[in-house]
Amino acid sequence: MIVMSATAKNLADVVARVSAAARRASRKPEAVRLVAVSKTKPVEQLAECYEAGQRCFGENYVQELVEKAPRMPSDVSWHFIGHLQSNKAKLIVDKVPNLTAVETVDSVKLANKLNGAVEGATERSAGALRVMVQVNTSGEESKHGLEPGADVVALAKH
Repeated sequence: MIVMSATAKNLADVVARVSAAARRASRKPEAVRLVAVSKTKPVEQLAECYEAGQRCFGENYVQELVEKAPRMPSDVSWHFIGHLQSNKAKLIVDKVPNLTAVETVDSVKLANKLNGAVEGATERSAGALRVMVQVNTSGEESKHGLEPGADVVALAKH
């Protein structure tokens, strides 16, 4: 008899709910990507999720990502989902060869630093780095991202 950990059971529940939502939206469940946020979670818990089939993880903090990535299998797809300072762009690109996305690009400076880091990287296994422009739609000062408007379009074009 196979005993599932609480983490694996919770993951299975979330995957089932995401699949059901995809079907209700007339989308194929396999076309939806679940990014499991690993912020402050120990590598052992991430490994449980990996063993249960999860391959895409999101991390908020550069230092945690740099510490966790080498301890996980190389087929993990990492997303950086926290605020990224441009002076840390080279660090995460160099130390996390399977970094596949940075979801919080909010300046041309950061976009350029990431691009330069990817072009200069020798051990990237993830290919091109996907980036997403972060927009602060709520206007909260405590949140990062561009205000909605022309700067968002200009950054996306850049």
